[in-house]
Amino acid sequence: MVGDTRHFLDSRARKAPNRQSRSCKVCRLRKVKCDRVKPCHACCAHGYPSKCVYESVPDDEAKPISQAEEIRNLRSEIRELRSRIDDKHDGDGVQDLQRLDRLESLFESIRSAPIQTVDDLVREIRTAQVGLKKDLVPVGPWEGTEAYESYPSPNSAVLPTRTRLLLNSPVPDFNTLPGEDDDDSDLERMSVGSGSGSDSSGTISIMNMQQRPAVDVFVERFVDAFSPEVDIKSGRAGALRAAAGIRMFSPLITDAFEAVSVAFFGRSVQNKQIEASGFRLYPRVLRGLQDALVDPEKCNAESTLVTVILLLAFESVERTTQSGVSAHVRGAVKLIEHRGPENHMYGVEHLLFTELRPYWIGGALAARQPSFLAREEWKTIPWSAGTTKKDFLHHLLDLAADIPGYLALSDAFKEAQKTSVMGAQEAAVKQSTMWNGIGELTAKFYQWYEDWVVTYPDGPPEEVEQTGDQGFPIFQRRNLRNGATFTPSRFAYPNLLMAQTMCLYYSFRLILSSVDNRPHDRVSPMEQYDLGCGICRSLEFYILTAPGNMINRLAFPTRVAWEAFPDGGPERRFMVEVLHLVEKRHALGLWGSAMPELSTRESSPLNTGSP
Repeated sequence: MVGDTRHFLDSRARKAPNRQSRSCKVCRLRKVKCDRVKPCHACCAHGYPSKCVYESVPDDEAKPISQAEEIRNLRSEIRELRSRIDDKHDGDGVQDLQRLDRLESLFESIRSAPIQTVDDLVREIRTAQVGLKKDLVPVGPWEGTEAYESYPSPNSAVLPTRTRLLLNSPVPDFNTLPGEDDDDSDLERMSVGSGSGSDSSGTISIMNMQQRPAVDVFVERFVDAFSPEVDIKSGRAGALRAAAGIRMFSPLITDAFEAVSVAFFGRSVQNKQIEASGFRLYPRVLRGLQDALVDPEKCNAESTLVTVILLLAFESVERTTQSGVSAHVRGAVKLIEHRGPENHMYGVEHLLFTELRPYWIGGALAARQPSFLAREEWKTIPWSAGTTKKDFLHHLLDLAADIPGYLALSDAFKEAQKTSVMGAQEAAVKQSTMWNGIGELTAKFYQWYEDWVVTYPDGPPEEVEQTGDQGFPIFQRRNLRNGATFTPSRFAYPNLLMAQTMCLYYSFRLILSSVDNRPHDRVSPMEQYDLGCGICRSLEFYILTAPGNMINRLAFPTRVAWEAFPDGGPERRFMVEVLHLVEKRHALGLWGSAMPELSTRESSPLNTGSP
């Protein structure tokens, strides 16, 4: 049947008039043949479909063919047919059922068939220009086209590859997960449409076509939570949404999205069986990522970067190990450095680098080691193509990228003093150099505040009374002069981006001040306390205003504030209540743990290697 189909399509192709070949920009640059599908085979094969861009052409017939568009059209027609069939209770729907079968077969072929056959099918659909009202020959399934078919089962001895494939971190036992011994989970018994599937193999990707729409719903819910649609004044949040749009071109991204979205859905509705279904696919994702990381070509592909970021999101939900989040942050940062700044100028890669840049800076601060992010090329090249523009948050991050270097200098200086390896003269020179650098960077932070916050077009934050709306805890602080406890005002910001940026500002100032022991002009303990209180006074606005799981953007500042206060005080009690509130309302295991892996102290898990 496949041979007949190819012969039919080839004959149609021979009859088509010759047209001038127009390659995408990437293929022209690489000087390789382009098949004029958007995204083309070459871009998909090398792992960067979002970079597949064509010059504008006036001739509609010469425009590149969009596989994604045709898949969306097929999905829409499948939904319409299912709805029509559900409305019929007699034999009148037989023809529609047959038509539905053909559509689903065609859809699965476009999703997973060899690239040349996919191109031919999409061209055939586009040539018809009348939808799918004529009979189409069903094709597939395709043997050996999905990489996960060769991966080990969850019970395989090679399973424990979790964070070890990035940084040799501990691996949880997937064989003891809740629901692992069940023959069928709730998710596997789900069916959408006119029938139910009989395949209960325990994985998501091999669900039949009547079950797959359920997975699409889970992916949409995950994307809405982690990449909500917001305006620019709330901060950019479209990276994972853009990544979801290209998942059909990468089996690795497809599996990763399915694993994390199903597990997230199961956790959010407190259904252990659905959550375990996501876990069952997770080891296969890890194995696919491991294979990509050791491949010289694939390790630079955007699909690899997307998968690492998805695993980071997964750890913020599940927190399978205490070092899971920090390990994936370190893995992502190493991968970003390996790929180079030029690979983060366009498309999904640019969005992932820029949107999540606070996480990458936070990872460097927790590691307390000089970071490549402080180099000038990493502060300029990713924005040089104009994909997005630097805002006041990124100008703040430019300054923060220099802090890890001073943390490392301070740690090295303390160690040298303990071991007496430096003479008095050498110690004096190094300490003077460090003090001068800390003083200059502190002055730059003050200047940033004057340039961007004081003159902010929508105005600075306002102080309003705390009311405990929506059950949010009331923050109390101390008067450091007399020790009395009182309830201060909270900050109300003009927008979410300003709130996030100010919390990061307070955090960076606190971290830098922790190594500021200058004899003059140093940040005082009272100012440090006020910086920590500034974060606490901002939490209510951000947590109650931010859509979805954008609150994860305040995870790092919240941990920094936690470390600014002593045990047993009213500040810590407030923060414990906030952490429990977030964990309960947003199903984020990271917050419920008080996030020790995000610590920037010398004894942090990243700095000591402890779990």
